[in-house]
This record gives sequence, structure tokens and C-alpha cells, in this order.
Amino acid sequence: MALPLTLLLVRHGQSEWNAAELMQGQTADVPLTELGHQQAAAAAAELAELARAGSGPGALVSSDLRRAVQTAEHCARSTGLPVDTTPALREQGYGVLEGRPSRELWDLVDWTDPHWSAEGGESLAQLHARVAGYLAALKADPPAPVVALVTHGDTIRAVLAVVAGLGPDQLPAVTPHNGSVTRLVLT
Repeated sequence: MALPLTLLLVRHGQSEWNAAELMQGQTADVPLTELGHQQAAAAAAELAELARAGSGPGALVSSDLRRAVQTAEHCARSTGLPVDTTPALREQGYGVLEGRPSRELWDLVDWTDPHWSAEGGESLAQLHARVAGYLAALKADPPAPVVALVTHGDTIRAVLAVVAGLGPDQLPAVTPHNGSVTRLVLT
């Protein structure tokens, strides 16, 4: 029987586009704000505290988008772990909607259809499938019994759905706060 795998899901700190209320998606080069660095440092301190308690991460994997990598760098300094990056942990892609004010999306997005996507974007079903594939590979060959994944709000919601056995039409409605750490055990 396989041992359980513990995931520590870290949402990146506030980015410049979070602060400006712009849709980020997979836009690569959006940096953290000063508050975002503070949130990332707080998440990193939480990981370091878990390590002191004997339940910290043995591996650190991040989305390859700048806001996540900057957050992961804080986590690396506090834990002494190297950062591995992967596009599998990117945020949901919003295609042509990226860079637009988030408030405009309520009129443009069909939130009831998990297969809807903006032109050049990714549907919730595609995000869910990407995350499910990544988690299956991670569980099959985990780099450590506890792995910190530095990622994005919608990606964390997809992870939670996949682990709970829920489909892309049942992602949790609540997005974790910037700089939060969510503990999840895969059995």
C-alpha cells in the first residue's frame, strides 16, 4: 500500500494585476507587489515552522509564472529547498481576456459551463484535466512525502476538486487568499 502524500498548496502573494483587479490567467511576467512579498514571506515562514515541527516539505514545486516563482523564492529561502518549476501548475488561461478588468468578466464568462473558454484560453474542464494529470504523476513518483506546490487560486480550486473526486463543474467556489497555505493529504 502506498504511503499518503501531503501537499502544502501555497497561493502566490498579491501581484500587481491582483492589486489593479486585472485578469491575469497565464500572463507570465506579472510581479508581486510589496504586500505580495509580505504575504509570500508569511507563507514561507509557515512552511519553515512546519519543517521545525517535523511536517514540513521535502520538495518545493512552483508554477513557472513570475508571481508564483517570486513566492516560491521566499519559500526556498525559508526551507533551504531548491525550486522546481512546471507549467502544469499555471493558472487557468483566459486568452484574450487577460489584462482586462476582472469586473468585466461577469458579463463575458459563462460561469455555468465548465467547457467554456475565451478565445485562446482554457476551460475549467481543461484546467481540471491538466491538474488531474499532474497529480497522478506526482502521486506515482513523489519527490518527498510532503510537497509544497506554489500555484494560483483557480489551480488550487482544481486540485481540491480532483482530490475530492469532483468534476470540473464542481470546483469549490471560494478561492484561497493570496499567501495562504492549504494542507491536503492524498491517500
